[in-house]
Amino acid sequence: MRNPVTTLLCTTFLALTSSLFAAGQSPAKQWPPAGGPPKAFHLPQVERFSLPNGLQVTLVPYGSIPKVRINVAVRAGNLNESASETWLADLTGELMKEGTTSRSSQQVAQEAASMGGSVEIGAGPDVTNISADVLSEFGPKMVALLADVAEHPLLPGSELARLKQDLLRQLSVQKSQSGALARERFLKALYPDHPYGRLLSTEPIISSFDVQAVKKFYDENFGAARTHIYVAGKFHSAAVKAAVTQAFSGWKRGPDPLIEIPKPVSNREVDLVDRPGAAQSTLYIGLSTIDPSNADYIPLQVMDSLLGGSFGSRITANIREQKGYTYSPRSQISARYRDAYWAEVADVTTAVTGPSIKEILYEIDRLQKSPPSDAELDGIKNYLAGVFVLRNSSRDGLIAQLQYVDLHQLGDNYLDTYVQKVYALTPQQVQEMAQKYILADKLTIVVVGDKEKVAGQIAPYEKSGS
Repeated sequence: MRNPVTTLLCTTFLALTSSLFAAGQSPAKQWPPAGGPPKAFHLPQVERFSLPNGLQVTLVPYGSIPKVRINVAVRAGNLNESASETWLADLTGELMKEGTTSRSSQQVAQEAASMGGSVEIGAGPDVTNISADVLSEFGPKMVALLADVAEHPLLPGSELARLKQDLLRQLSVQKSQSGALARERFLKALYPDHPYGRLLSTEPIISSFDVQAVKKFYDENFGAARTHIYVAGKFHSAAVKAAVTQAFSGWKRGPDPLIEIPKPVSNREVDLVDRPGAAQSTLYIGLSTIDPSNADYIPLQVMDSLLGGSFGSRITANIREQKGYTYSPRSQISARYRDAYWAEVADVTTAVTGPSIKEILYEIDRLQKSPPSDAELDGIKNYLAGVFVLRNSSRDGLIAQLQYVDLHQLGDNYLDTYVQKVYALTPQQVQEMAQKYILADKLTIVVVGDKEKVAGQIAPYEKSGS
């Protein structure tokens, strides 16, 4: 039975709204009260040490939950592949999951499970991470297990055919997705002669991999000098230090990290990938930019968030909210060691491919010509500061941040001062970032869509500065 008070309130509300609409008025939109500014993040006391073989270690006591995350980060990844080895780093990581010279893959999994966790291995552009999150009491024991996985992988040939087939399936799936095709073409345009420009492998390359190739890649790229161990959570510092020293001191030093900084190409270029019958076009519009070691990088991040990198951004408001061209456009700054690029990405309805490009370029031009208001910028600052603090609120999130700081050599106070630097920015500084770094005549524009329907729409943008 409905509560009489509820019935009265509903009746009153309906009567009120009906009278407003009858009078040609709309009820005033009500907003929730504004939240307070996020507090600055303060990194807990960090302990660092190194081993004679060059291995680096960072220990961060963090949180109250009795768990600890251990991450063995090796500076080896897709950067270390030749043109005929694309995805060899990925295959090496997958084969490292198949046991060690003293433990089968099942034994590794069972030991990790008995500690309340599992061993995870993932290869990226610059780094391969070997990690686990376990109950605090098992921290030293997990250090020893991860050391065995990192130092003594079995790399069994019996599993190679299955893992290569998995990679071929992944390749087939990604080549069927317009987003992957657009990103591949975009990266190839920016980095034509560099590993960062090779996103997707090929069937012949994957088929050519054998166990010898995997073992050679491991032997040439894995070692203590390229490794940094991060430990975050609740743990006994002395016990973990002793475990790391015992488990990793005997590892070969190996080579120093490979430094191969790209020389990206930034020219106005329009690249169309034909997908006949596609109902949507995928857009990748961007250019190379400064990397995180540059003093302008935090201001650039704020500019990106305002322009297209947040749900409240200008490009999102324009082509999603106002015009309905797309559901979820986004811009991003993607960084690697001493390199980064900015890109706006959107899946738009085929019929408005050209108009979508026009509006994206319009918003870039508008920000370059006029700074945002204080109120608009304050909303972006609060968003970025809040996301930053949330990103550091877990063990794995904090380790990811520490890795980022170390990779880009940003200094010990970077995390402690990030929020303050965001809040210190002025509208004029944000405008200046757009003027300095988002240059219309340097933008690479990649479109994946139905050529018959979109070629004419994108033709006006093939001319530099259009």
